[in-house]
Amino acid sequence: MSPPGRIIIGFAVVIGVGTILLMLPAATTAPGGIDALSALFTTTSAFSVTGLVVLDTGRDFTLFGQLVILALIQIGGLGVMVFTMLLGMLVARRTGLQLRQTVAAETKSEDFGGLRAVVLRILAFSLTTEAVVACLLSVRFATRYSDTTGEGVYAGIFHAVSAFNNAGFGLQSDSIMPYASDPWINLPICAAVIIGGMGFPVLTELVRRYRLPMRWSMTTRIVVCLTPLLLLAGTAFILVQEWSNAATMGELTGGQKVLAAFFQSTIARTAGFNSIDIAQMHPVSWFGLDILMFIGGGPAGTAGGVKLTTVAVLAAMTCAEITGRRTVALFGRRVSRFVHRQATTVIVLALTLIVSATMAIMLMEPSFAFDQVLFEVVSAFATVGLSTGITADLPGGAQGVLIFVMATGRIGPVMLASALALRQHREHHELPKERPLIG
Repeated sequence: MSPPGRIIIGFAVVIGVGTILLMLPAATTAPGGIDALSALFTTTSAFSVTGLVVLDTGRDFTLFGQLVILALIQIGGLGVMVFTMLLGMLVARRTGLQLRQTVAAETKSEDFGGLRAVVLRILAFSLTTEAVVACLLSVRFATRYSDTTGEGVYAGIFHAVSAFNNAGFGLQSDSIMPYASDPWINLPICAAVIIGGMGFPVLTELVRRYRLPMRWSMTTRIVVCLTPLLLLAGTAFILVQEWSNAATMGELTGGQKVLAAFFQSTIARTAGFNSIDIAQMHPVSWFGLDILMFIGGGPAGTAGGVKLTTVAVLAAMTCAEITGRRTVALFGRRVSRFVHRQATTVIVLALTLIVSATMAIMLMEPSFAFDQVLFEVVSAFATVGLSTGITADLPGGAQGVLIFVMATGRIGPVMLASALALRQHREHHELPKERPLIG
């Protein structure tokens, strides 16, 4: 079976098991358990590390249900094939060539022989980062916000795992809004989201070559340069738009507004926490967040979106065309023509999916405004989880559309990249060339 096929089957198996577990009466506070659609939506959202919800995680799920959600988030963040390879290493102590090929596609690795070390590094880095963030959050929750030390520690662990895996699930009905002015809660979550969203290949190279920036790969340079640029641009944009909005940031002090704007700019990269009321933001702010969510984070990490590298390549292609250059270059290196086609394909297919899903939902539920529906669809595709508050009120068919978009947004880029790579073949002849009129 091809790597895309194995990824789809692995995804479907985990989704099926998670849905069954969440439908058990022991998983929820509702008598007799929850319905299949709500269980499927929650499972897909958790496993695709999105964060969109139709039920209140802290109120509607028991400790068992919350632990199931947390496990789905962790497996989804690591990647279903990485997790499968870990199980194979633990149980059988060996892995087949096909599985290693699929893991290579998921982790963007070309070294088949060294995949075991890559997977172990991913696991070690993930658990270490989550442990550090969990300690910081647990101390704050336990000493200031929780009734008991145990509740504070659990809240710290839950939010740390959710943040590093860019999931955005929280235990409060209003997410992080009660802690909007607390940097000891906001900044550790931001750090976890940024680190997880940079991508494992980039993090590995930064750790191994942090003193040799001139030897960094093009991927690492793109992510390292664009990440702070988008964070600062998003922060400035939200500050300008929401500074005097009494329903979001208007009542905060100057420093608290900067913190809230930075937090929301970070979260749009793709975790679904919110420290201000997203539903009360200006429609222009929604559109700005749409752009940040669509771009997403680094490749082969826990972030979603079309990825920073895709946008960078497309921007370089545009600049080359405008300036009349025959080749596309980034950071002193020529970009392969095959990558041009990959970037264009990813963007076109992503926009096609978003437009189609938005139209489908508006046909099913015309009572919601276009900008609200578009926001939910982009959030689902980019596996962000931010919401204007309409997800739970959508009809079953519309929620089914979002389930498909979330699943596609998580496994689609991996499947597409591996499928395109496997379909490369040498051309033995060329057709006559002709240039159609453009523009």
